[in-house]
Amino acid sequence: MWYIDGGKVELALSEVWLQNMTWEDFQSRMTDSSGIVIVPVGSTEQHGRHLPLGSDTFVAMAIAEEAAKKTGAVVAPPLWYGWSPHHTVLPGTITIRPEILVELVYDVMQSLAAYECKSVILLNGHRIVNIAWLQIAAERAQRVLGLRVKIFDPAYMSRDIADELGFGQVGHAEEIESSHMWYCHPELYHVDKVLDYVPESSKFHKIDPRLAGDTLCYVPLTREGMRQSVDCGKGVSGSPSRASVEKGKAYHEHLVNRLTEVIELIRE
Repeated sequence: MWYIDGGKVELALSEVWLQNMTWEDFQSRMTDSSGIVIVPVGSTEQHGRHLPLGSDTFVAMAIAEEAAKKTGAVVAPPLWYGWSPHHTVLPGTITIRPEILVELVYDVMQSLAAYECKSVILLNGHRIVNIAWLQIAAERAQRVLGLRVKIFDPAYMSRDIADELGFGQVGHAEEIESSHMWYCHPELYHVDKVLDYVPESSKFHKIDPRLAGDTLCYVPLTREGMRQSVDCGKGVSGSPSRASVEKGKAYHEHLVNRLTEVIELIRE
């Protein structure tokens, strides 16, 4: 909960977004919020037949909104694009080169740093594919701009609850992403188009942060490498049929609570 003058304040969702503020509002909020800004970063890419192309961005926005409402942090306009070369195998995917994304996110943080922003939380909705270039941008912002930068990734920040909810391995448009989107945006969830496809596991290839065991580092597949996923699962890797609104709610609330804790730790 956000404290001002000794009292608890909970903002309306429309009040947390930078783009909804005047410059005077933003200036005031930088003082009141201890200079903390959340930047949601997602993607626009295929998510099977049952989820919208913007799923990664929608969930990043939802987590950021709820945590900002509780803490008074400001949420910057989301970045709707990520690094998605492998998903261009299906229509609608837009991929941006990581070297461009580094510069874009760095420029966002450089702009914020000029206006009393002291800490930035890069909230990644696009999982491991975005992390490498976010780390590069974050390191430079800390070294050059003097910002404190944290990368908040739901896959890493849900290891305590994923097994409890009975989630399978991280894939793509699987039960984890499906449950989360079903809860956050039921109007965009096409339950009648759900299709499971669980590919055979490959030795030394694990992308789920929960899994133990030796593994090679992740490299996005080629378009050709994605063909089997398209032919068999229409872009899905996992079991979205196991998704539920209830699981999505518990998962979402866990992430919002964790982000709220991170913000309070930064304040301290």
